[in-house]
Amino acid sequence: AMHNAVSAANIPWWEQPTVCKLDSTNCYSSMGAGYERDTWDVSGDCRGVKLICADALTNGVDAPKPIERKQIERGININSDFDTNQLNANDNCFGVRKTTQNGSMAMVGGKYVNVWCPGVLNTNDVIEIATGEITTGRQPTCESLAANGFIAELNDRCWGKRYNDDYRIECGTGLTAKRLIKLNGAEFDNRSTQAPVDQAAANRIFDQMESVARVARADKFGKKE
Repeated sequence: AMHNAVSAANIPWWEQPTVCKLDSTNCYSSMGAGYERDTWDVSGDCRGVKLICADALTNGVDAPKPIERKQIERGININSDFDTNQLNANDNCFGVRKTTQNGSMAMVGGKYVNVWCPGVLNTNDVIEIATGEITTGRQPTCESLAANGFIAELNDRCWGKRYNDDYRIECGTGLTAKRLIKLNGAEFDNRSTQAPVDQAAANRIFDQMESVARVARADKFGKKE
């Protein structure tokens, strides 16, 4: 018994079995980029804290912040448009804007909006994401797109197809262009539902084509210097 007492006395106090020690359990099974591995998570009683990207936080920070696990789980100060399980490799933090439809739509204000190809949006509040650009403000209309020569057509993982000045874009209802009119007189529908429903409708289309062709011919051949 004396021998054991002497041995215990030689052990530093912080290593003796009666000293309370913090649980060394890790908060996350693996902690690479985007974690502060040595930071103690008080609410979780574990070690390791996720760095959440500034854009994914609602409290106006301008740099990634270490956020405890329970706070993330409860959504405290977390922007719900962002997935805090996804690593933003550019900034080494967690929080990537949620997308769907192969990345062609992204979440803004709790709703999915179109992701536009670079150069389509003509606004000041453009945000770049991996598959293109989004706006958090007013979304484009067929008319606003047509004014710059674009239609809302899907190009792989982003929206917006450019037509040059040889075409006039005619809008109907909604975002989709009703038809494209090639200014040499030929008309192209981009939706099969626009096919003429009867002879009168077909006649109107041909009359319009003939009129456009007549104007085009006059512009090209009718003027003499």
